[in-house]
Amino acid sequence: MNHAPRHSYLDHPGPVLPFAHRGGAAGGLENTAAAFRTAAAEGYRYFETDVHATADGRLVAFHDATLDRVTDARGRIADLPWSRVREARVAGTEPLALFEELLEEFPGARWNVDVKAEPALLPLVELVRRTNSWDRICVGSFSESRVARAQRLAGPRLATSYGVGGVLALRLRSLGVPAPLRRGAVCAQVPEEQHGIRVVDGRFVRTAHALGLQVHVWTVNEADRMAALADLGVDGIMTDQIATLRSVLTERGAWA
Repeated sequence: MNHAPRHSYLDHPGPVLPFAHRGGAAGGLENTAAAFRTAAAEGYRYFETDVHATADGRLVAFHDATLDRVTDARGRIADLPWSRVREARVAGTEPLALFEELLEEFPGARWNVDVKAEPALLPLVELVRRTNSWDRICVGSFSESRVARAQRLAGPRLATSYGVGGVLALRLRSLGVPAPLRRGAVCAQVPEEQHGIRVVDGRFVRTAHALGLQVHVWTVNEADRMAALADLGVDGIMTDQIATLRSVLTERGAWA
C-alpha cells in the first residue's frame, strides 16, 4: 500500500484495490447477484454497489431511483414495496438483490456502498450494526451531509469516503487553498476528471496521502488509464471492465 490504511476495510495485500463497479457493469447485469458472482470468479473481493430503500424499507442493491433504465419494469423504487420490486428483471433475466442477501452470499467480499437516497441511510447503518460488518463496508455518497450523518450514527467503526463537498475541499488543499475537511473519512473516491476539469493528479494524491487518506478513482475502463493511475500512486480503481483491470494489475505484478 502507499500508506498504512486507517481502517480495516482497506486492509488489502496489493498496492491497488481493484473494485468491481456494480459487479462489472460492462456485462449488462449491473448490481445483480449474477454480476457479483462473475466478479468473484475473476478473483475480486472489493465490490462497488448502490442502495435504495423500497416503500416498505427493504434495502435494494440498485443504482437508479427508478426501475426503468435496466429492468423490464417501471416505477420509483421508493414508491414500491419489495414484493413489486422483486418481480423486476435486469436485462429481462436477473432479479434485483437485497443488499443483505449479497452480504450473506459473498462473506469474503468488501463493499463500497453508495447511498443514493436519504431513506436508505438508516437501514444501511442498522444492517451493518446487526451483521457486525464494520470491516466489510465503506459508505459513500455524492452528498457530504449524508456520509457525515452515517458517521455520526455509526461512529468510527464505520468506514466512510468523502462526498462532493469533501472532495472539493481536498482538491483545494492540494492547490494550496485552506479548506475544512470532515474528520474520520478514510478515503476520497473521485472521478479522474469532472466536466473537463482534472481532479486526480500528483498533488491531489500526495495531499490525500499526507492526511492518511486513500484515493480511489472511478469509473476507469481503459487499460492505459488504469496503468497511468497506478503509476500516479492511487490506491484503488473502480471499473466496469473487470477482466481488463485484472489483466493490467497482473502484468504489473500488482494483482493480489
